[in-house]
Amino acid sequence: MGNCSTCPSKDKCGSKTKDGASCGKITPNYGNVKNIIGVISGKGGVGKSTVTGILASTLRKKGYKVGVLDADITGPSMPRFFGINEKRAMMQPIGETSVKYFPVETESGIKVISINLLIPNEDEPVIWRGPMATGVLSQLFTDTNWEDLDYLLIDMPPGTSDITLTIMQSFPLTELVIVSTPQDMVSMIVKKGVIMAEKMGISVRGVIENMAYINCPGCDTKIKVFSKKSAEEHAEYLGLPLLGELPINLDLTEALEQGKAEEYVRNNDLYALIFEGLY
Repeated sequence: MGNCSTCPSKDKCGSKTKDGASCGKITPNYGNVKNIIGVISGKGGVGKSTVTGILASTLRKKGYKVGVLDADITGPSMPRFFGINEKRAMMQPIGETSVKYFPVETESGIKVISINLLIPNEDEPVIWRGPMATGVLSQLFTDTNWEDLDYLLIDMPPGTSDITLTIMQSFPLTELVIVSTPQDMVSMIVKKGVIMAEKMGISVRGVIENMAYINCPGCDTKIKVFSKKSAEEHAEYLGLPLLGELPINLDLTEALEQGKAEEYVRNNDLYALIFEGLY
């Protein structure tokens, strides 16, 4: 555990001690991470991991040093987004009981660590109970050689599970970004995560509405597929500012399947415009 002087959230933390001693948050042992952003959704299937990858790629395009921690232990997908699923992270024993992890770097230099980069076969399921999964995740956070990062994005599991609770309680999060889709049922479930964050004193930057619309291939009109309500209405229900609307994009889906999503995002000005001014 670190102290307040080395914590990425020292300026926003409500648990700062008078003498700068540890407040119970864990911090990376290797490297300096300036900002830790948790990307969260209330349920699966809203494209949270895709949004994490898009945001990471956009930040890297701006010149920031970026890392991604795939915290969805039982459903890791970040290696697939970045096309690095065939690679494996290296490990170095430290003493008798510790290990130092070396993340896999993407084509643009984003550092990624995921349980799927550590197991022999990406199809192999991780059958762990909560305490073991949270313990491994904490190790990946503290014992990965992040070096110097401007932003570490944490792709959190959906819902309010043990892992989500551990991240909110023990990781020095700078803030959270919420991912939702334009459906009332999804917004209701997502709001549970928003309320959870509020109860734990974690700052929430706002909501990104994914799959907000599809562009008509003939006239480029925005067509609402799931709901006639505006993104602003859904954001208002959540009590959060709207950070951006992402369309359903078949070209991005094809790029994902080819392991070229990062390249597609970096070469598509749409995403830079959507997230302009966010970070």
